[in-house]
Amino acid sequence: MSAARLEVAHRMIALYNAQDADGYVALMTDAACEATYRGAVLRDGKENVRSGLKAMFAQFPENRANIVSSYVLGEAVVLHETVSRAPDGEQFEVMSIYSFSDDKVDRVEFIR
Repeated sequence: MSAARLEVAHRMIALYNAQDADGYVALMTDAACEATYRGAVLRDGKENVRSGLKAMFAQFPENRANIVSSYVLGEAVVLHETVSRAPDGEQFEVMSIYSFSDDKVDRVEFIR
């Protein structure tokens, strides 16, 4: 199961990089959310994740995340990523923690 979950998280990053919000949320539960780690929910529910991503992709059409390393521990997948808003623009690192319900992502928390 852990290899399959790692594959889902990697697929989500590929869809994120393709700016495919519909494909990205297809891998999430209906009640999924994105949040800061142990903090505020940024996007609550699959449809809010979709609309939030579409707005961000419109603002940053060259946004890209690159996976530096991946970890699976118990039921969670953790990705260390570098993100750039544009080829010569702002860059930052993030740790993303993916929690699952069965084979779909139920929550993604970001440490930045």
